[in-house]
Amino acid sequence: MHSTVFERRRPDARIIAESLAGSRLAPFWLDDLPERATLPALQGTANCDLAIVGGGYTGLWTALLAKERDPSRRVVLLEGKSVGWAASGRNGGFVEASLTHGEKNGETRFGDELDTLTALGMQNLDEIHATVESRGWAVDFERVGSFAVATEPYQVAELAAAHDSETELFFDADAMRAQINSPTYQGGLWSTRDTALVHPGKLAETLLTACLDAGVEVHESSPVLDLQAQRDGIELRLKNGARLGADRVALATNAFPSLLKRYRLHTVPVYDYVLMTEPLTDAQLASIGWQGRQGVADSANQFHYYRLSADNRILWGGYDAIYHFGGRIRPEYDDRRESYEKLASHFFTTFPQLEGVRFSHRWAGVIDTCSRFCAFHATAHQGRVAYSAGFTGLGVAATRFAANVMLDQLAGETTERTSLDMVTSMPLPFPPEPATYPAVQSVRWALDRADHNQGTRNLFLRTLDRVGLGFDS
Repeated sequence: MHSTVFERRRPDARIIAESLAGSRLAPFWLDDLPERATLPALQGTANCDLAIVGGGYTGLWTALLAKERDPSRRVVLLEGKSVGWAASGRNGGFVEASLTHGEKNGETRFGDELDTLTALGMQNLDEIHATVESRGWAVDFERVGSFAVATEPYQVAELAAAHDSETELFFDADAMRAQINSPTYQGGLWSTRDTALVHPGKLAETLLTACLDAGVEVHESSPVLDLQAQRDGIELRLKNGARLGADRVALATNAFPSLLKRYRLHTVPVYDYVLMTEPLTDAQLASIGWQGRQGVADSANQFHYYRLSADNRILWGGYDAIYHFGGRIRPEYDDRRESYEKLASHFFTTFPQLEGVRFSHRWAGVIDTCSRFCAFHATAHQGRVAYSAGFTGLGVAATRFAANVMLDQLAGETTERTSLDMVTSMPLPFPPEPATYPAVQSVRWALDRADHNQGTRNLFLRTLDRVGLGFDS
């Protein structure tokens, strides 16, 4: 089998060990925020027009947009821990226009409406950009685009074919290395408009502030145990015994088990691992260039994503995607030494000139993976409950689109959004355990084999492609 560049150019084990020594097991984005008082848990019994379960981006956007649509409605948001602590505070901060986890995935699954989905995705990103500017949000928002880079020769042709001389610009190996200096690069494609970068923690906190200013009632430490349909609405029962009645409910729990049992097999929680360096010196930054500050992802099935922070740290994540038997989500899974060592090794293969740089933070986050690799949307209880999940790691922008979908659905409106096949159709559920674990491991093994075989997909992956379960990053 063909070895990858990350195997051919492994750095010395000493370099890896020294780089990780002293790193803090915590998301940098949350560590970088000022402390604030915890918002009080919901107590007793209350009623509202709209209840939102989940205090990540999906829930926060839903709350804010709901108040923009109708400032008079009473909106209550319930978060089980603290706002933004999960995926919304642990992601890479890539604000992508795509609603379909990339064009190829969209073409495979929604080919007839891909142009519409592409336009709606770009409109959604433009509206986020406009909101950030008009409201003066200090969230380190940079509309810089992103590079897809080839680290193996076989990946170059596909990137070159996407060049359009306008918004998709191809760079050969020398030109790519002049942009960002890595000996691993064989070429690259700069998508100039469809990606922005943001500080994820600042975005979550700023959305929270905007919600509170708009009159949304937000309760932290308020985990919801279940929901039940009543004659005149929906009742949410909380772990502490509190109860909240609502005319309408939006569920934004993403990777965590759905309060609607029928959808609990539609997502599986997959752990993604991330490193953040200390701030680079001027000399270190000059050694890699990167003057355009674009986001970067390489082109294998098992890919890395990386970017510069506002203070010139490098965030480096991806590659490993770890599923634990039973879909368990546990704090101890955050500290996976072999994943961090692998990421550090690949980092110094990509940027050998940065030997000696240390990682200040390491962390993990759970991705709500579904079988079609982009969000799905559903309603229940005669349209009183709406649900969006399954973003599969590309949800920073798509959560806002999902919020508008849920609000359209809860209002009983037929809109361009609610009429999309992407919205009206559902992905296939995953099999229950004990079948899920070996199935996920088989897909990981096959994708790794493809990366070691010039990208050639074996019979197993081709079969998954034919039945609509295939993945191509």
